[in-house]
Amino acid sequence: MLKIDIHTHIIPKEIPDFSKKFGYEGFVSMANETLKKADMMIFGEKFRTIKCNCWSVEERISDMNKHKIDVQVLSPIPVMFCYWARPKDTLIVSQFLNDFIIQECQKYPENFIGLGTVPMQDTKLSILELERCKKIGLRGIEIGSNINNKNLSDNDFHPFYEAAEELNMPLFIHPWEMMGMSQMSKYWLPWLVGMPAETSRAICSMIFGGIFEKFPNLRVAFAHGGGSFPHIVGRIEKGFLERPDLCAIDNQINPRSYLGKFYVDSLVHSQEALNYLIKILGPNSVILGSDYPFPLGEKIPGKAIEISSNINDEVKNNLLNKNALNWLGLKKI
Repeated sequence: MLKIDIHTHIIPKEIPDFSKKFGYEGFVSMANETLKKADMMIFGEKFRTIKCNCWSVEERISDMNKHKIDVQVLSPIPVMFCYWARPKDTLIVSQFLNDFIIQECQKYPENFIGLGTVPMQDTKLSILELERCKKIGLRGIEIGSNINNKNLSDNDFHPFYEAAEELNMPLFIHPWEMMGMSQMSKYWLPWLVGMPAETSRAICSMIFGGIFEKFPNLRVAFAHGGGSFPHIVGRIEKGFLERPDLCAIDNQINPRSYLGKFYVDSLVHSQEALNYLIKILGPNSVILGSDYPFPLGEKIPGKAIEISSNINDEVKNNLLNKNALNWLGLKKI
């Protein structure tokens, strides 16, 4: 079966000194580079060490061949969103990343499909870059689960959603700037606990904010199996039913009605969780996504789907390629 991995990240090995260019700190730079690894630096401190498969498409394709992945959807590393920066500076960073991603896709069109990033903190600039992404050949946009602590239901983002819908550009929503990070820095909790909660925040914001009603043709996929949302949907529905004065102020439709109306990736780390995800959201809403090449990703992309005895071949085909094509708006690759 054709295998399309919609959740992979890439970064250029050579990044301009944006802090020097713009005159203030906070932008990612690379240090301590070798052929095999490099350190991502922020404010002069190491954010994380990455391996060469983060930037080397040759290493990436080698891994794809080893794991029998036919196509990767490439997206930026969320720390590169730079929503906190001056909007025009974020636009320059976004253009740099988007140009890099489409260049790699054009070099290897059979292997890669690209998603872009845009300066979401500025509606006008985000739409301008969205339009440019469409023009240069990127297939969608990756955005964060919140934009400078604004939920994705915020009216400021509605023109962007409208433009994405009109341009047939799907969205991939990835957690970042997780709520409560400063209170739980120990034990890697922002990544283990904060990210699932942050993704649920994004889904709930879009449901309660009526985004799927206002923009019914907007195709949205959420990372990490939708985070904690599928597992607490009963609680979310209960809140909606018991306290409509708090939960139904912008949308009077039961949250459970939206199950199956958005996509999630398959990265849930266990057979039991994957089976539950398919049961709750349906076989047409889950897509192979590995978070390659990071440590919390699926070591062998797609293995959980392929080895499952509870998923028939038709559903496996949906998860491995058909749902990805539908989300991307493609008939075939």
